[in-house]
Amino acid sequence: MVKSMTGFGHFEVSDKDRRIAVEMKAVNHRYLDINIKMPKKLSYFEASIRSLIKEHAGRGKLDVFITYEDFTENNFCLKYNKDIAAAYLSYIKEMAEDFSIENDVRVSVLSRYPEVFTLEEQDIDEKELWGDLQKALLGALEEFNEARVKEGENLKKDIIVKLDEMLEDVSYIEKRAPEIIEEYRNKLKDRVSELLSDAGIDESRILTEVTIYADKICVDEEIVRLKSHINATKDALSEEGSVGRKLDFIAQEMNREANTILSKSNDLSTSDKAIDLKTNIEKVREQIQNIE
Repeated sequence: MVKSMTGFGHFEVSDKDRRIAVEMKAVNHRYLDINIKMPKKLSYFEASIRSLIKEHAGRGKLDVFITYEDFTENNFCLKYNKDIAAAYLSYIKEMAEDFSIENDVRVSVLSRYPEVFTLEEQDIDEKELWGDLQKALLGALEEFNEARVKEGENLKKDIIVKLDEMLEDVSYIEKRAPEIIEEYRNKLKDRVSELLSDAGIDESRILTEVTIYADKICVDEEIVRLKSHINATKDALSEEGSVGRKLDFIAQEMNREANTILSKSNDLSTSDKAIDLKTNIEKVREQIQNIE
């Protein structure tokens, strides 16, 4: 199954205690590059988040945005720091004695001193929080992958159309090759006849020249390899997993064979087909850049 590297996914988990929303989007990249933006409270789970994403994505520049809201009213508790209050009171008494003044400190006054009462955030159930976060991540990844598969199928269809066009061009070149040699033989024979007039034509000499010419323009090996590369590309498009790098390598090899065919050709129609081949190969390579 071919997957595009571009995609978008969003999912939200919400209940009476919290709301977690995950949004992810990706563009083409040579490797897997994951960039996560999330509240500091969730940073503890970063390694687990990355590990989960790597199970579903092999390549691409992936941006992940996580938002978190806590609805619990009892998330903070009030703490009475008795030791700090005792220290304040002890020093106040000492001050009253040192300066012979009345100690008029009441509980209401003492309670307002720094750190006597503090608000502390209650410990979060990490297992429960990860469960909600994981659910949101998996939901976003599912939508993300559905988008990538859909786009991947469109890419596959377009690439196969171009591969079929390339096969038609290769077949034309293959069929045209012996015709070019025969045309050269006839032209050579006519030219020799014209030059020698009534003199006899040395058929063995003509045959030697034609053989040299045929060897010079022979593209049989290139045609065989090109057909093999086209079929290998079609096979790879049906494989599971990341096939983008493999397809890119095959496309480079196809381009190499097309260049050789074009360099050997001195026939206009064959050159035109070779140029068409190169054009389609370039289009295929552009599409392959989008495949994971």
